[in-house]
Amino acid sequence: MSKINHHPSPEQLTAFAAAGLPLSQGLAISSHLEYCADCRRNVERLERLGGELFEALQPLDTTEALRSRVFAQLDGEPKEATQQTLNTPEKLSKNPNIPRCLLQFIPEDYDDLVWKRVSFSIQSSELCRDANGAKVELLRIKPGGSAATHTHLGDEHTVILTGSFSDEDGLYGAGSFITRNSRNKHTPVATLDGECICLAITEAPVQFTGFFSRWLNPFLRRSHA
Repeated sequence: MSKINHHPSPEQLTAFAAAGLPLSQGLAISSHLEYCADCRRNVERLERLGGELFEALQPLDTTEALRSRVFAQLDGEPKEATQQTLNTPEKLSKNPNIPRCLLQFIPEDYDDLVWKRVSFSIQSSELCRDANGAKVELLRIKPGGSAATHTHLGDEHTVILTGSFSDEDGLYGAGSFITRNSRNKHTPVATLDGECICLAITEAPVQFTGFFSRWLNPFLRRSHA
């Protein structure tokens, strides 16, 4: 596997280790971690540090009545639900390269999803929506295909699952984690050696900036709603 040069920021990894990210961003970082041993080690260190800090906290005095209520809740239905989740068998996939965290949305293979044509060279398949409105989708780009030049009305987090693409800032291979926002304008182009499939988390629609593509912006805003 080639070296990955594009990773989540230290702040993003810290929030992930503390379970402080929305589901959509957590899926993106979890997908990246399956490719990147360096970030996995960093998350493990952050989790150990968090555990040590938690153990160092001084316990608060509580009344016996409060402790009884807490333990009564722990002994109720949530415990059974958790046990049922733990006993759920791990799903198998025809494609071993699909990140495990995405198997709940892609149980078989990428080809089995419902794809919608976005342009001549790009297709999309929506996986879910986050509670904050962020869209979680896959983008499939033909070899050598490109997206129109655009910027972003909100944060976008992209993880390359297969293949690679380039833009004005460099080349991104499998496992790369890229964050873009309104300060960035780029034109992604897939490499010629194969199709590129990306996991994309968008908090708001893209904004085309090209002369001939700007007329599509109202349709993009409606499709993201």
